[in-house]
Amino acid sequence: MLSTTLKDHFSRPIEPTSIKKVKIELNMIIIFLSDGRIVYTPLDWFPILRSANPSQREKFRISPRGIHWSELDEDIPIETFLDDYR
Repeated sequence: MLSTTLKDHFSRPIEPTSIKKVKIELNMIIIFLSDGRIVYTPLDWFPILRSANPSQREKFRISPRGIHWSELDEDIPIETFLDDYR
């Protein structure tokens, strides 16, 4: 009899997960990941972003390691949005 485990039924991406798109709403930051996941995170987690005005929030750059806001001197690593970081 062939024995399988739960992990045999799932494939892991070969490439590391990266951020493909970011959308910022009034109270939420939405992260679209390369593996297809979409992560909704409360803006309250990020006091600097919460206190910034909408135009400042929209001036970001996606990097291989996360998201950077030059004007706000704020960096959020991708790990913040993965694996129940908080």
